Amino acid sequence: MNEFELIAKTFMGLEPVLAKELTQLGANNVEIGRRMVSFTGDKEMMYRANFQLHTAIRILKPIAKFMAASADDVYEEIKKIDWSQYIEKGKTFSVDSVVYSEEFRNSRFVTYKVKDAIVDQFREKTGTRPNISVSNPDIRLNIHIAETTATLSLDSSGESLHRRGYRQESVEAPLNEVLAAGMILMTGWHGETDFIDPMCGSGTLAIEAALIAHNMSPGVFRKEFAFEKWPDFDAELFDTIYNDDSQEREFTHHIYGYDIDMKAVNTARLNVRAAGLTNDITIDCADFKDFTKPAEKSILVVNPPYGERISTPNLLNTYKMIGERLKHAFIGNEAWVLSYRQECFEAIGLKPSIKIPVYNGSLECEFRKYSIFDGTMKDFRQEGGIVKTEEEKRQMAEKHRFKKNREFKKRLDEDEENAEADIRSFKFRSMERRKDNDDRRGGGKRFDRDDDKSFGKRDDKSFGKRGGKSFGRGRDDDRSFGRGRDGEKSFGKGFKSDRKGGKGFNKKRFDNED
Repeated sequence: MNEFELIAKTFMGLEPVLAKELTQLGANNVEIGRRMVSFTGDKEMMYRANFQLHTAIRILKPIAKFMAASADDVYEEIKKIDWSQYIEKGKTFSVDSVVYSEEFRNSRFVTYKVKDAIVDQFREKTGTRPNISVSNPDIRLNIHIAETTATLSLDSSGESLHRRGYRQESVEAPLNEVLAAGMILMTGWHGETDFIDPMCGSGTLAIEAALIAHNMSPGVFRKEFAFEKWPDFDAELFDTIYNDDSQEREFTHHIYGYDIDMKAVNTARLNVRAAGLTNDITIDCADFKDFTKPAEKSILVVNPPYGERISTPNLLNTYKMIGERLKHAFIGNEAWVLSYRQECFEAIGLKPSIKIPVYNGSLECEFRKYSIFDGTMKDFRQEGGIVKTEEEKRQMAEKHRFKKNREFKKRLDEDEENAEADIRSFKFRSMERRKDNDDRRGGGKRFDRDDDKSFGKRDDKSFGKRGGKSFGRGRDDDRSFGRGRDGEKSFGKGFKSDRKGGKGFNKKRFDNED
């Protein structure tokens, strides 16, 4: 198949993780931008990117790039495109606009101009016009304008890819699925040890960890993708991708999620069951202050309250407790903490080995790693212990990794702005090759480009869209909710009980059917 340019959108701070995913997927010409990664691939790669990537929000297929100094310029350039090859008769479409420009202050006005140009072209050529559909269009378009540079793309994803399809209910301020997956991949964990989330909320980290441990495609739960409505959709090819579980692997360890709130516990259990992962994940009600040393080697990833969207009494005492529990009950293991306030990290009282800036919604957060060891740093190193890997040292040495005098209270102008990819750094390679050929021939229009390299319902519950298998897989083998080991999981494999009586981190049984 012929290769073409593609853009994968993501959150600020996840670009390197997404780039690594794309490289491992087999994408070509992978380049990191700001809130996006550009790459090239064929139709199969586009389908796989939507279906298999854990850290992408949306996959765009650019179809035109042009200069526009006014709304009239946008109208004229859009009207030059032959829309009959993208929008078939009787089909609906929608337009999403992202604008960073002094010339275009209103993205909605840009949306209207693009719609008008397309409708007018159809009316002039056929006497009929396609309809606009905001809720469920057949074709989704995305136009991105940075100053006077406009990029028009087909949106191949449709609903944001973070909406996996397994979440039945959520708690207040739930962690975004894409961010959760990105955090786990940043740790380097792929199922080699047990995984613990002691403040699990609706269970997002635990579920995303299980998908990564099994190397399961997160798109398996989704009902549809936008590209399935395109005129050139290859149903046979996508069914092959959808039903291929040859790269999945066994997970021989276990994932534990705990929360002090019983409502959150019940919500997490419901979501875990919807994902078919009850054999791999145990959820129970317990307070982190009762945390005791796990019996098996483990990694701990936690997203505590920040005191922003969720009010927490004695916030700093909560973080002090986290540090105390890690220091006394997690020796020999690795912990990762996502938080927002500098004073919260200081209250933990432990020295991190790496700090990674990421955004959680509009909050400029840090994801910090803590290597928990007994005794002094000198003794730990003499015994062969590694606090920072070579890659972590390289990352921490990068210039401008953090803004000088970083302001933790800073906000983006709008919560949703971070979810919109900034594709100013995108380069149309095919157009560049065309330009080079034209230049050699002595002519041809020049496509200017911005070289900015800065980081920049379900209707049913069966999940059985593609075959006779529950939860959406089309293979004929009998596969129940759980992936991996059989049988009921006992609660306390990961913890030694050092208390008499009471609930919490002890060996209480967990009922998968609860």
